[in-house]
Amino acid sequence: MELPVNHFKHALNSGKLQVGMWCNLCSEYAMEVTSGGGMDWLIIDMEHAPIDMFMMVRQLQATMENRTQPVVRIPWNDMVTVKRVLDAGAQSLLIPMIQTEQEARDAVAFTRYAPDGVRGSGGPTRASRFMRIKDYAKKAASEICVLVQVETRLGIQNLEKIASVPGVDGVFLGPGDLSTDMGHLGNMNHPDVQKVLDEAIVTIRKCGKAPGILTNDEVRARHYVDLGAQFITVGSDVSILARETERLASKYKAWQT
Repeated sequence: MELPVNHFKHALNSGKLQVGMWCNLCSEYAMEVTSGGGMDWLIIDMEHAPIDMFMMVRQLQATMENRTQPVVRIPWNDMVTVKRVLDAGAQSLLIPMIQTEQEARDAVAFTRYAPDGVRGSGGPTRASRFMRIKDYAKKAASEICVLVQVETRLGIQNLEKIASVPGVDGVFLGPGDLSTDMGHLGNMNHPDVQKVLDEAIVTIRKCGKAPGILTNDEVRARHYVDLGAQFITVGSDVSILARETERLASKYKAWQT
């Protein structure tokens, strides 16, 4: 059995734009529906959605018949969590709240076996297809995609050093937390925030890494891509469900008046 190819990682490394969305519904059934929709990548959000380890595994399984790459956002830059998520079969990780070069180096080290890192060896894991992938430990790093999320002023100050860490495939910018840290709670579109984001995208590209960002605004998404963003999220399953149910309710409940 061969190690699965991480098409998302290779697309980023080749400079190809990857379009994705957020998945927060805590449902393998919803994940299966969404993964067949044609997106290049999907976020399984263990940081801000109540997704536990076993649900995450079921969501990974729900994407297997499609080319869409599941990217697991773990709750924190934690060695044990990284180990467990990788052993469960995730090949792409988004690691939140990276603020320093050392934190980025730690994130990479957590995904590598010795001598290149500190990932623990777990035997017959799902990642190795229960030891059916020959020499899994020697090959794994080639298909693991490490995305670090920069979303604070300190992270922005250290952005060039973070983006220059070997093994980091991409840097994802978090407008929500960044705007809050800059004193603009709930206003990601504040001109000061947007200026920082624009400059950050350019900086990441200059460091030779893939910049990523989220937005629900098509015009702003086009702007980010024109600046050099390579992986973007343009919506979420929860938002789609919420807004569409509101739209339907509003449309038909108007008949009651």
